[in-house]
Amino acid sequence: MTTVGTKYQVVIEREARVRLGIQPGWEAVQVVAGDRLEVRFLPPEHVNSLAGSLRKYAKKRADDYGREKREAWESEVTARRARATKRS
Repeated sequence: MTTVGTKYQVVIEREARVRLGIQPGWEAVQVVAGDRLEVRFLPPEHVNSLAGSLRKYAKKRADDYGREKREAWESEVTARRARATKRS
C-alpha cells in the first residue's frame, strides 16, 4: 500500500514497475473510471533518433514533420485512452 504525499504524488511499487516494464520518463495517462482512477503508461519516443539525417533529401519543411509527429502521437494517446475506457 502507498500513501498519497503532500504534493498528491504516489510511488509505483517495484513489483508493478518490473511487471509492466515502467521506466523513468514514461508518460502516465490517467482516466477516471467510475469510482477509481486508472493509470496507463506510455513509453517515450526513442532516444536514438534519426531526425534530420535525411533533411537534404526532404521536400517538406521541418515544422511540417513536427506537426505531423505531434498529431500522430496525440492520435495514438487518444486511441489508447479509448481502448482503456472500453475495458472498464
